[in-house]
Amino acid sequence: MSRANETGRRGEQAVREFLESKGAAILEQNYRIYGGEIDIIAVIDDIIAFVEVKTRKPEAAVSGFEAVTPKKQKFIMRTAMQYCNEHIIDLQPRFDVAEVCMTGGRVLDIDYLENAFDMSGSDSIF
Repeated sequence: MSRANETGRRGEQAVREFLESKGAAILEQNYRIYGGEIDIIAVIDDIIAFVEVKTRKPEAAVSGFEAVTPKKQKFIMRTAMQYCNEHIIDLQPRFDVAEVCMTGGRVLDIDYLENAFDMSGSDSIF
């Protein structure tokens, strides 16, 4: 595994632990379909959260939030719809983004944004 992949996995694990500490139930981690992936799928109260995790160094030129472009959002939404088609889901969907700041393999901060984007403007519905 490359150093970048290892850093990303550490960031995802940190967010998983962060969510669990808030009472979330993790349903999936690294859920993949052809053409898409969701880093974490969690149940938080009456919400199913599809969470994109971006891990960055403190001096990164582009923030993790900026890295979740409209194109990336489209892939996440399509993957979320596929997940909901495969599972019986009676929860309100939400798309969150977590930015993990790491240096030297150590997590410095987690910035978590609920409802980072939604499906308005897309031609898809849940």
